[in-house]
Amino acid sequence: MRLLANENFPYDAVMALRKDGHDVVWIRTESPGSLDEDILARARRESRVLVTFDKDFGELAFRSKLPASCGIILFRITPRSPEFVARLTTRAIGSRNDWVGHFAVIEEHRVRMRPLPEA
Repeated sequence: MRLLANENFPYDAVMALRKDGHDVVWIRTESPGSLDEDILARARRESRVLVTFDKDFGELAFRSKLPASCGIILFRITPRSPEFVARLTTRAIGSRNDWVGHFAVIEEHRVRMRPLPEA
């Protein structure tokens, strides 16, 4: 899957996703300090699913009518350790194949998904 990891996404989780074969671009190394709007524009332009801990992206995605070729996965977990986040991230993302076109919230024991509006 083509992913765009937000700047706040942990290194260990980015590396674990890459190890699992995902195409991951990481904002922290590619364009640190980017505005949220620019990050969403990049996700749109490159047809990537954004993975983030930043709650602001939910409202922004619906307000900006993020197209169904993208997606957002918001992690609402307590990051106990980098290894914990990496394990939970790879397990959750590997558990489904319908992330594109959705705004998803991953919590420790459940996943909530809502379709992105048709543009």
